[in-house]
Amino acid sequence: MNKTITAQNAPAAVGPYCHAKLCGNTLYTSGQLGLVPATGELPEGVEAQARQALDNLKAVLEAGGMVLSDVVKTTVFLADMKDFAAINGIYAEYFTGEAPARACVQVAALPKGALFEIEAVAVK
Repeated sequence: MNKTITAQNAPAAVGPYCHAKLCGNTLYTSGQLGLVPATGELPEGVEAQARQALDNLKAVLEAGGMVLSDVVKTTVFLADMKDFAAINGIYAEYFTGEAPARACVQVAALPKGALFEIEAVAVK
């Protein structure tokens, strides 16, 4: 079973992909930037973008019948690894209790000049 998930409360994809795919009881999300859903614009600064991206991730998870505590793995992409400590603090506000497995990498560039992106795998 393979179902395409589209979240009404998340920004539209910036390319030819969907918000997520639900395969059985596992949800695979596409990367979420910190785009404000109403405007499609990025807020200023990595912290504001991280919070918005995590809110967007929550919206995608909810559209797939999941919540943050169902997330078992995330990948975080940073434009600058110097933001690692600040991002960890924000990430910990969203993933309380037992944290999922995570990879965090610095990339040369992100779509739309973003500073932060996150993707996740969640299991019910």
